[in-house]
Amino acid sequence: MDLYADSIARRYDGLSQQTCCLSCGGAFSFAEIKPGDTCVDLGCGKGHDVLRMALLAGDGGYAYGVDISDGMMETARQQAEKTGIQNIDFIKCQLEKIRLDDNAADVIISNCAINHSLSQDRVWKEIARMLKKGGRFVVSDIYATVPVPEKYRKDPAMVAKCWAGAVTREKYLQNITSAGLRNIEILEESEPYEKGRVTVASFTVKGQK
Repeated sequence: MDLYADSIARRYDGLSQQTCCLSCGGAFSFAEIKPGDTCVDLGCGKGHDVLRMALLAGDGGYAYGVDISDGMMETARQQAEKTGIQNIDFIKCQLEKIRLDDNAADVIISNCAINHSLSQDRVWKEIARMLKKGGRFVVSDIYATVPVPEKYRKDPAMVAKCWAGAVTREKYLQNITSAGLRNIEILEESEPYEKGRVTVASFTVKGQK
């Protein structure tokens, strides 16, 4: 695991037993999970959305949670065991190289996780790789109103705090379209606000393969 990923994992290991809300958006509410869907949540944290996706997908579907934090993975697995849900699994890996098959997913969601990557173009290529033809994604995340200074982007601690890894809106959408995804739709978008040392905005993006 590289320095950035290790810093992020350590931060979220420390939050895994806390009751705080870690999400910046509600991608799940727009995902329209159907019975039989294979679903993936990138940066799933404690796995709450993965559990809900598994229930909606039913016995004919499946839900995967992906995260790099051992603490979050353990908490998520414990929650799944308590509920008795069987059509669910949690995978520890980085978002730039996800251990799931090509054309495996009907729907992929993510809440405020992709901004942690300094290679977001690779993350979007992974999303495109994993989606079936016609499959959909719904992602809530942040973007920076102007490029984040390199001194912050090179600081793993700042990236782990959900702001220094942000790219501009133009770059974010370019990464999506360059991965070959289409029918891009902005479902929600906030006014700019201060976070860390920069100005960011939150949005929820939907699209298809």
